[in-house]
Amino acid sequence: MVDATLVPTHKRHFTGDGSDFRGQKRSNDTHASITDPDCRLYKKAPGDASRLAYLGHVLMDNRHGLIAGEQVTTADGTAEVDAALQLMDELGGSQRITLGADKGYDRHGFVQDLRNRNVTPHVARKCKGSAVDGRTTRHVGYSISIRVRKRIESIFGWMKTVGGMRKTRFRGLERVGLHFTLVSTAYNLVRMARLGVA
Repeated sequence: MVDATLVPTHKRHFTGDGSDFRGQKRSNDTHASITDPDCRLYKKAPGDASRLAYLGHVLMDNRHGLIAGEQVTTADGTAEVDAALQLMDELGGSQRITLGADKGYDRHGFVQDLRNRNVTPHVARKCKGSAVDGRTTRHVGYSISIRVRKRIESIFGWMKTVGGMRKTRFRGLERVGLHFTLVSTAYNLVRMARLGVA
């Protein structure tokens, strides 16, 4: 489970209390896009520039590298965790499954929510205060999941370069979400042809 920042190509017009923003802090509380009200200011890491963005979320099948679920949300601080839980709920089934994720998902509430859904959290551990304990990490499957989960980056790479998702041309959460779904479907078709499934 990894998220991509989807940046729109349209101009970034903001409404605020003035036209000169030099020296002012921009936030979603003080500034909004005139052309796309669903977009939110977002930065991937501290020190990065804030830009208008949506977040794209993908759930990948570890065995074949196919997209098992996808979703686009507005960019905020809890979108990644909320989308992961929603994608797990949509997946359905009663068998125990595993979910691999990066360190950003190593949160006590998220790990407990996965366990409540009969999902084993194969989440990369933080150095201090990790929510993932020895009952999960002692198994061989944990180290395999941590290694295999990096394949999802090739999905996002394909979606951004071939699928045109690096900078989406669409406005509004619904249209960006539809574009993301179409690109995810195209990726699965290409991937299945390579696997000899189609």
